[in-house]
Order: sequence, then structure tokens, then C-alpha cells
Amino acid sequence: MTPHVAIAKWTLEDYHQMIAAGILSDRRVELLNGEIIEMSPEGEPHAYYASTVGDYLRTLLGEQAQIRESHPITIPATQSEPEPDLAIVQPLGREYLQHHPYPENVFWLIEFSDTSLQKDLEPKANAYAAAGISEYWVINLQRMELVVMHDPANGLYQSQTKLREGNIAPIAFPNVPVSVRRLLD
Repeated sequence: MTPHVAIAKWTLEDYHQMIAAGILSDRRVELLNGEIIEMSPEGEPHAYYASTVGDYLRTLLGEQAQIRESHPITIPATQSEPEPDLAIVQPLGREYLQHHPYPENVFWLIEFSDTSLQKDLEPKANAYAAAGISEYWVINLQRMELVVMHDPANGLYQSQTKLREGNIAPIAFPNVPVSVRRLLD
């Protein structure tokens, strides 16, 4: 008979206390569904795309949104504090001195995935859907395609589309066409 293994779940408060105490200072981790998860090292393609796509979106959106690169968002409903590669959020200025963006502050999220593809398409997507984040994009660096997810319900995105060309308009900015080719080049 195999013994039952219990996994300790952490709250946002626990996680913040560990950060404040310096316990996690030498680790690249994020809190996802109450579990502290190691983050994959960032390779050159990942860093390149995150930077260039962030710059491209800043040009397109101007002051309508703030583009946060690899900074936490806080999802109280799932005890999560992931660090998406790009979070396109409300430009609330100094309010973010008091808290990271909450789901209601998020227009959409983007992850650039190579070795983390499975994590980004399942547990991360599910945490974002459970939080009601209306749109989530994963740029699959293995296949050079954009995976667009929307319509969160019951902890899952109900719609998923894969694109390699054309334009896409984010739900929050229907009059702002984003070139898929520009995201993948």
C-alpha cells in the first residue's frame, strides 16, 4: 500500500511573510494555487520576445494601459501570486505601491512558453480562468504560434484559438489590432 502524501498549501499571507523574512530571496518562485512553484530559467528567446512584445504593446496602447514585465499579480480566490511574462493592466500609478494588480485590474496576460508550456497551458491558465481574467495569451515558442484563450467559466477557458498570422484585437481594446506576425517575429 502506497502512503498518502500530503502537500502543504500556502496562503498569500504565508507567502508574503516568507518573502519579507528573506526565505525566498535566492529562489525564482511564484505562488500558484497555494503551492510554491519553481520558475524555469529564462532563455534568450524568452527574454527577447518578452522585451520586444512589451515594447510593441506599449507603442500600440500608449497610456491606455500599463505593461508590466515579469511582475506579480495577486489572485486571492486561488491563493496565487504568479509572475506572468507580460501583464497588461489598468494604469493605476502609485496605487501599485500598496498592492500588485488584482484580477479586476488586468486587461489580459501573456506568457512566452518553451520549457514551461505545460504549466502555462494548464495550471496557470486554470488559475487565471478561475480568477475571471477575461483573456490569456500563450506564445508557444516551440511551434511559434499564439494561443488565445477567453471566456472563463468554472475555472477553465471555454475558448481557445491558435494563430500564426493576421491581426487580433484584445477584448479590452477592440479597436487596437495586434499583429500576430509581429508577436512571433
